[in-house]
Amino acid sequence: MTDSQTTSEQPQPVQDSAALQSLPTPAELKQQLPCPDELHKQVEQHREAVRAILRGEDERLLVVVGPCSAHDEVAALEYGERLAELAATLQDRCLIVMRAYLEKPRTTVGWKGLLYDPERTGEGDLAQGLVRSRRLLLNLAQLGLPLATEALNPTAVDYLSDLVSWTAVGARTTESQLHREMASQLPMPVGFKNGTDGSHGMALNAMRSAASSHYRLGTDVHGRPAMMQTPGNPDTHLVLRGGRGVTNYDEASVTAAQQQLRENGLTPSVMVDCSHDNACKEHQRQTGIARELLRQRRAGNHRIVGIMIESFLVDGKQKDEGELTYGQSITDPCLGWDETARLLQQMA
Repeated sequence: MTDSQTTSEQPQPVQDSAALQSLPTPAELKQQLPCPDELHKQVEQHREAVRAILRGEDERLLVVVGPCSAHDEVAALEYGERLAELAATLQDRCLIVMRAYLEKPRTTVGWKGLLYDPERTGEGDLAQGLVRSRRLLLNLAQLGLPLATEALNPTAVDYLSDLVSWTAVGARTTESQLHREMASQLPMPVGFKNGTDGSHGMALNAMRSAASSHYRLGTDVHGRPAMMQTPGNPDTHLVLRGGRGVTNYDEASVTAAQQQLRENGLTPSVMVDCSHDNACKEHQRQTGIARELLRQRRAGNHRIVGIMIESFLVDGKQKDEGELTYGQSITDPCLGWDETARLLQQMA
């Protein structure tokens, strides 16, 4: 056999044509952008405060409020500064948590969020997205705010979860086994949204699943594939968000959901999303929905433990093209800051 024959018969390295970027491991990104010890303690305190509300040990209302998605870090930080100042005046009655959503679930296609495409070119840049997303969370947390996000990609969670106090699993992913396993490993409370059809069953199943320990395929802090055993997450709850033209924030719907939770041996604590199908895609309806939920609480239903509101500096939404209006959403329409501040003050 000639040398040339020997060479041609040796296995050739496989080129992965789909691999566009090398990314840091979670450990490398956290080393680049570390969470200081004092900030870590703050996040743990915020998580425990959320848990106390979910368990009925703290009668304050949990309010998750902020932009539909963070596309402009400067505007998000300004919003956070305003929210932190207002939250300090309302802390006896409300625990205000800022939405810092970095991933955007899409029904078909579209911008997937700051994490994936920070420049919104449509080409994606996860390497920059990871850095900018973590830096934004650090800056917001340093304002003293608890932070909320939606866990969409289980792989991305390890890069950011140490800065998050509450996590949502969305209506499209609540039924996913991967997301249930992920939730069972997360160190913070998790809210499962009802299905896109408005039904509760898949969310209740998700809560039971996430409370249990699982073996799952994951990655360690160094980015290596690993078999993981999750501890189970006892701090999950239902988020009512309506579905397919059906709302579920009214008293009868909330009471029925709580009864279904009890019948399944689950804590009857519910959060209600004032946006999405509950608002019938009309963002201004969030104000009336929030007031109705406050009425139900004042009438004695204290197991309505939280509400979600989509809000930004400027009311409404805009198309992501040309010169953008500063502080206005490019995804779902949001309440403007003035209306948000008035609404939050009514909760005190």
